[in-house]
Amino acid sequence: MASIDVTVRGAGIFGLSIAWACARAGAKVQVIDPYGPGAGSSGGIVGALAPHVPENWNAKKAFQLESLLMAETSWAEVEAVGGVSPDYARSGRLQPVADEAGLALARGREQTARELWGEAAVWEVIRAEEAGPFAPLTPTGWLIRDTLSARMSPRRACAALVAALAAMGVEVVAEAEDAGQVVWASGWQGLLALSEALDKRVGAGVKGQSALLRFDAGAAPQVFAGGLHIVPHHDGTVAIGSTSEREFDDPASCDAQCDALVERAVAAMPLLHGAEVVERWAGVRPRARSRAPMLGAWPGREGHFIANGGFKIGFGMAPKVSEVMAALLLQGQDGIPEGFRVEDSL
Repeated sequence: MASIDVTVRGAGIFGLSIAWACARAGAKVQVIDPYGPGAGSSGGIVGALAPHVPENWNAKKAFQLESLLMAETSWAEVEAVGGVSPDYARSGRLQPVADEAGLALARGREQTARELWGEAAVWEVIRAEEAGPFAPLTPTGWLIRDTLSARMSPRRACAALVAALAAMGVEVVAEAEDAGQVVWASGWQGLLALSEALDKRVGAGVKGQSALLRFDAGAAPQVFAGGLHIVPHHDGTVAIGSTSEREFDDPASCDAQCDALVERAVAAMPLLHGAEVVERWAGVRPRARSRAPMLGAWPGREGHFIANGGFKIGFGMAPKVSEVMAALLLQGQDGIPEGFRVEDSL
């Protein structure tokens, strides 16, 4: 058997995506996760790939824009190789405009989006009646619509990557010895382990609860209203999320906070009233101290690397994160942007 070039520890969205990018580049890869693919927060249900606001531009927003624009081609290739669809669609997003000040701000962002996003996507203010039936209530009668936001099924995306990797001869195993370059993409527990190893708090887990309703919205855009993502999926469901809980006892339990999410979603979109709740889900997202993804070499540990801290933007960031990490691992090219380095969370 050929020697292993890259060992990826963690089979969430970052780990699987990095393994895929390395395998595509011709590397011999192994993926290790004792809990299996998508067992952590990557096995959730929401799947909102939504951009930062187009203003106050920085390296993080530019990186995310590039990643979101890569996503359609990237996921189409994964599906073509493995034969499993991630249920990706760049279907856009609607947001209510709360008041006159918000309307002025939204109109200003129309111009900054043209400057920052160019021809790639649109941010615009529209009348509520232009949006179609799957739209939130808006006190002003205006909505923000953007064409950059996309949606996908987190679980199917992980399954699509596993299938594509299998087609390239890469399996996800429960345990194996480290070999080659080692990437730690091990989620919130990995952040705790890294904090302990470095004797500094570099990040922690933030629990999120979400719910899935039986409601077929077709190809309608997702909605962001009242701090909630309301995301239609291909299978005739609508996902609602999420809570953000810094303190928690049970990572996987759902409670009254989850029921409150549904109530808030129905208040924002009355057409969801009476829709059956088919699943409640809870998991813990890895949040780096910097709030940005944490990428690069493990300080003081030769041949070991970190790819963690995706928090709420991991799926959207994954195409570009995997490209940058593969270049670092296989060619020694450091394309990690400002704010994303491991040191930025130390």
